[in-house]
Amino acid sequence: MNSALFTNIARFIFLLILQVAVFNKMDFLGYINPYPYILFILLYPVNGNKYGLLFSSFLLGIIMDLFCNSGGVHATAAISLAAMRPTFFKFSFGVSYEYQTIKINDKITPERFSFIAISVVSHHFILFLLEAFRMTYFFEVLLRTLFSTLFTLLICILLIYLFKPTRR
Repeated sequence: MNSALFTNIARFIFLLILQVAVFNKMDFLGYINPYPYILFILLYPVNGNKYGLLFSSFLLGIIMDLFCNSGGVHATAAISLAAMRPTFFKFSFGVSYEYQTIKINDKITPERFSFIAISVVSHHFILFLLEAFRMTYFFEVLLRTLFSTLFTLLICILLIYLFKPTRR
């Protein structure tokens, strides 16, 4: 088994356990719900198998739905994020992102931060919109998206810096 596959499997399991054991229990004032499990989708290798990303995103989302009893909203939001990820890469890093060696878990630059921020906002908006499933709650969805995005961004950046691979 190669090291990239082992790293992705370990990251998948670690983020899922961390989300279920720690972050699912956090709910500040009903508006702040951190979801750093999406860091797996964001840190997936750029030139990795696209179908592997979609399948693992679905698996990650459906396991989250089982633990949260949420009926598929996490799976839908995770697959949507995985499908939109190349567009977010093009927006943040330019057209030639596929030929670059982009590592999101390096030093946070404006390009990396914009990629992470756009990804988290889109995931959270889809998640909370599907969770509410009514347009009458649109402003509540926007508030939850805003506050949860800020908190999730903070946690994701902390996790990236805590588990950044060492340089040799």
